[in-house]
Amino acid sequence: MSRDDRVLVGRVGKPHGLNGAFAVEQASEDPERFAVGATLLVGGEPARVVESKRSRGRPVIRIDREAERGLPLEVRRSELPPPEEGSYYEFQLVGLAVADEEGESLGRVTAVRPGVANDVVELDSGLLLPLVDACVREVDLEEGRIVIARGFVSPG
Repeated sequence: MSRDDRVLVGRVGKPHGLNGAFAVEQASEDPERFAVGATLLVGGEPARVVESKRSRGRPVIRIDREAERGLPLEVRRSELPPPEEGSYYEFQLVGLAVADEEGESLGRVTAVRPGVANDVVELDSGLLLPLVDACVREVDLEEGRIVIARGFVSPG
């Protein structure tokens, strides 16, 4: 299975207690990802969640084997539910070409970052654009592009 078939949902964090449990760093917002019985790819190898709780707002899990701190926690893309209408997974946006309504190229999406009020799209050109309806006019996954409203990028 290639890396493109997997989606990062967290990382093995610091130990929690003495029984092998650990905090999940950079955790997915979907609590079902870390439910008892869920299967995760830990460092690329399947592991089953045998204990799950929350501590200080973060998931704390124990899996059926040892895991080194920092290892990626992933799921297969095929196991993801389809996103809600008008919503997208981060991995679907990374790599898309971005242009304004007049067709001027602004760059490609390199990352989606959490912001104070909303997520922000980071482009390879250095631009940061808010992921809000007023800014994003269209996301076309088949064409591989995002169209941004005029006024969100200053000329020059």
